Amino acid sequence: MQIDWQALGTVLGVTLAVTIGLVGVFTLGIVSLAKRESGAAQGGSAVLARTGAYACFALCAAAVAYGIFLIVA
Repeated sequence: MQIDWQALGTVLGVTLAVTIGLVGVFTLGIVSLAKRESGAAQGGSAVLARTGAYACFALCAAAVAYGIFLIVA
């Protein structure tokens, strides 16, 4: 039995990059929601922050759905 170390390293690198990116996008969504709440408390309009947060969460949901699609297919 031989292990293809280059393929294993590629999978590790891509998995690490996508995981860090996905966590970063989700964190950005949470921060945007927090900014929206603090902006609304100060009387400002928070439509852009809410839209950005929802876009971040939609991107995370799309990435998870694509991962499930790849596993099932």
